[in-house]
Amino acid sequence: MDAAARDERPEARLERAVRVAEQALIEFEIAVETFRVEVDNFSRLHHQKLGPMYARLDELDAKIAEARAERTGDPEDLRLAQEARAAVLPMPGVEELFHDWIDSDGLSPEAEAMLTDRPVQPPKRVRPSDEVRRLFRELARKAHPDLAREDEERKRREEFITRVNAAYARGNEALLRELSAEWEAGPAPAEERLSESEELYARLEWLAERKDLLSALARELEESAIGAMLRMAPDDPDRLLEEIAEQLLTQVSERENELAELVQ
Repeated sequence: MDAAARDERPEARLERAVRVAEQALIEFEIAVETFRVEVDNFSRLHHQKLGPMYARLDELDAKIAEARAERTGDPEDLRLAQEARAAVLPMPGVEELFHDWIDSDGLSPEAEAMLTDRPVQPPKRVRPSDEVRRLFRELARKAHPDLAREDEERKRREEFITRVNAAYARGNEALLRELSAEWEAGPAPAEERLSESEELYARLEWLAERKDLLSALARELEESAIGAMLRMAPDDPDRLLEEIAEQLLTQVSERENELAELVQ
């Protein structure tokens, strides 16, 4: 250890440790947010493309069970038919029909298309583009609330990052560029004074708690059904949907043939 290192104040070394922990947490949070957006978008696309097929399979299963029960009259077959019919989702009510049709900007694209008799467009690509990701990471590093020391500055950053997250979730590259320019033109953060050791230790403790929360969220996303599907094809989720659709179509055909034989 050289003389400079020996003479360095303990608070300075602790502050560097806090800085490293803060940057690591920001990177982790970016990764978790990226995956959350992918899961949300894939879930929406999965529901839109495959939902009708799942519903068709449920209906065919109920009809097959009912046809078998009518043919045999067996109490067990009757019970199974009742269970199969109960598993078929009922027609949604008005509230359910309009669920997710209205967002912060008014009618969702799907709802607007339906009301104007235009074709419903599929959701945007599952994963944000590389450039959108780059812009998001750059803004998150610069404007992350964890880099603030004063309450007023933290609040400003939190409000700004909320807008950044919304633009990222939509894959809006143009808006992210506008936000980047806005941040650069905004007030420069105040110089941060060296924190006292007690404050730095408290900061490290908060960072550790925040990391635990993000780790729990990441595990929840990864262990979800949609998260598991994404892990199967992280680079080509659209192809995965096509493969699942092909499997479901095969199952629908098999069920239709089975039902046709029962009702002959």
